[in-house]
Amino acid sequence: MTPRKTHLDTLAYSLLLACCVFWGFQQVLIKATVAEVPPVFQAALRFGGASVLLWLWCRVRGVALFARDGSLRAGLLAGALFAAEFACIYIGLQYTGASRLTVFLYTSPFWVAALLPLLVRSEQLRPLQWLGLACAFGAVVFAFGDGLRSTQPTWWGDTLALAAGMFWGLTTVVIRASTLAKVSAEKLLFYQVALSALTLPLLSLYLGERWSLQLSSFAASSLLLQTVVGAFASYLTWMWLLGRYPAAKLSAFVFLTPVLALLFGTLWLKEPVSAGLLLAVALVCVGIVLVNKK
Repeated sequence: MTPRKTHLDTLAYSLLLACCVFWGFQQVLIKATVAEVPPVFQAALRFGGASVLLWLWCRVRGVALFARDGSLRAGLLAGALFAAEFACIYIGLQYTGASRLTVFLYTSPFWVAALLPLLVRSEQLRPLQWLGLACAFGAVVFAFGDGLRSTQPTWWGDTLALAAGMFWGLTTVVIRASTLAKVSAEKLLFYQVALSALTLPLLSLYLGERWSLQLSSFAASSLLLQTVVGAFASYLTWMWLLGRYPAAKLSAFVFLTPVLALLFGTLWLKEPVSAGLLLAVALVCVGIVLVNKK
C-alpha cells in the first residue's frame, strides 16, 4: 500500500492545477450545451461513456474491478452520492450562472473538514486552517445574498449547487473513512461513474427530458470533452490524489476552481460580475492560502 503524505508536494499541486482549470471551464461548457442537450440526459451520456472508457483502461492495465474486497457497500454509497451531486449540478445550471454555481459547489471542503476529523485522526486541522475555511464560508454567504438581491433571483439554482457541494463532501468522507481508501483509484472511480450511468437515465426519463443523438458539432465536442477529460481523466487523477494526500487539504485547494469559472463564465457566457461575487472569489483565494499553510 502506498504511504500517505502529510502535505501537498509539487506533483500534487501540478495535477490539482490542471484539474482545476478544466473543472472551472467544465461548468461553463455544460451550461452552454444545455440549450441543445437536456441537462440530466447530458450527464447520463457523459458517465455512460466514461464507464466504458474506464472499463477498457482497466482491461488494458490488468486492474481488477470486480474482485471481492469488502468495498461493495461503501462503493455503492459513494456512487449514489456522486450521482446525486451531478444531478444537482446539471439541473442547477438551468437556474443560475456557471460561475455562481461553482462558488457554491465548492462548499464541499466544509463538510470534509467538519466530518472527516471525527473519523480519521490524521485529518485534523489547526486553528489557522479553520480560519481559512471560515473565509471561504464567508464567500458563500456574500454570494448567496447577492443572488437573492438580483433582479433575476438565482436562489433555486444556488440551493441545488449547495446540495451538490454537500454530496461531494460526503463522497470524500465516505472514501477516506471506509474500505474505499484501500482500493485502486480505477475501482473507486468506477463505482461512481457506473452507478451514475445507471441511475441518471432514469432521472432524465422521470423529468420528461427529450432524448436525441442528433447533435451539432459543438454539442458532440462538448460531450466528448466532458466524458474523456472530465469524467475519465480528471476524476481518475482526483481519486489517485485522494489515496495519497490529505483529503481536507486537497479539497481546500480546489477552491481555485470558482475563480477560473468566474473568468470563463465572463469571457464566454458574458455572465454579470457583481461586487459580491468578486468579494466571494477573493475570500476563496484567502481560504486556499490559509488551509494549505504548513
